[in-house]
Parts: sequence; C-alpha cells; structure tokens
Amino acid sequence: MSLRHVAQLFAVRMALAGGRTREPESERSLLVRARRGEAAAFRVLFERHAPAVWRFARDLFQDEAAADEATQETFVRAHGKLASLRDDTRLSSWLLGIVRHLHLESLRGRPTHLDVADEEHEVLLEAALPSPTPEALLLDRELEGLLSEALGSLREERRAALLLRIDHGLGYEDIAQVMGWTLPKVKNEIHRARMQLRERLADHVESTGGRS
Repeated sequence: MSLRHVAQLFAVRMALAGGRTREPESERSLLVRARRGEAAAFRVLFERHAPAVWRFARDLFQDEAAADEATQETFVRAHGKLASLRDDTRLSSWLLGIVRHLHLESLRGRPTHLDVADEEHEVLLEAALPSPTPEALLLDRELEGLLSEALGSLREERRAALLLRIDHGLGYEDIAQVMGWTLPKVKNEIHRARMQLRERLADHVESTGGRS
C-alpha cells in the first residue's frame, strides 16, 4: 500500500475508535512526547506530515515505489534525530530536507528525469507560464512534454527549490533550511528557475496565445 494513503487510514481509525472528534494536539506538544519515546505521538506526526513528504519524494524520484521507500526512511531518520530539531515550528521543512538528502544520496551519477504530466502540477504550470490563456495551455498535451523538458534542463538543485516554492508552497526561509542555502541565494535561484522556464516555453506561449 502506498504511504500516501496511510495518513488517511490513521485518521479513519482514530475517528472510529474515538467516536467523536478531538481537539488536535499542538505540534510542539507532540514533539515533546515523541522525544520521550511515546510512539503514539510520533504516529500522529507521521499522519500529519507523511502526505507532503511522500509527494516531495515522488517529485524528486519520479517513482511511487521509491517515494514509498524514501518516506519510510525519512521518518526512520527523523525519529532518531528528533533531538537535533532546534526549532519545532520548522518540522515540515526539516522533514523535506531529509527527503532532499535521501535523493542526493540516490543520485550518484544517475540521470534525473521529471515527469509533470499529472494534475498535481497545475499550480506549477500556472506559475511558470504567463497569461493570457493558462487554461488552454493546461489542456494542450504538447505542453506536458515541453514543460518536462524545460524542468529537466534546470540544475537539480534549482529544480528542487522551484518545486518547494511552487508545488509545495514553502516560504523562502523554509526552502533555505531544506536546501542549506542563504535566503538571498534561495530568492536568486527561484527567480532564475522561473526565467529559464519562461524562456524555454516562450515560443509555445506565443504560438498558443492567439488561439481562440
């Protein structure tokens, strides 16, 4: 079973067992309990963050089985390193940073490939491609290959930063934590990534802009 479904299953089981909805426990409290070794607290943290971790892993590895393994390994490592998390408000970006390290470990000369032919990347399409007709572009199957090629032309680090910003909605400071960059570098790299995509797709945008 894919880990993207695990959090939903946890939620259903908890609802059935409890009979009524409880007030969600704060993340800081859960972390305190998890650091004391309470498995139930860590399970709730997994339930909350596994979907985003899995999605970022899928974005990087472009393979659902690899994303499942990376998600599992991310939480195994996180469990052993909870004491090293200095800012409890940064748990989400800290977890994504572990995913990022796992992906770097896996590369070791393997060429990367990014397939964006699914609905989860509509936000990225809308951000990367200017008006006037984003809807028409989204329906244009030719764009799928062009966008995949354009993203594939970005350096791996630059592409990861762009996905964290556009597809995962992280703020610049969180991206800096995930990537291990300074804040100015994050802003510069994302700006350059956007410009590269627009430049790569400029001809297609111009050719489709006049369609009725």
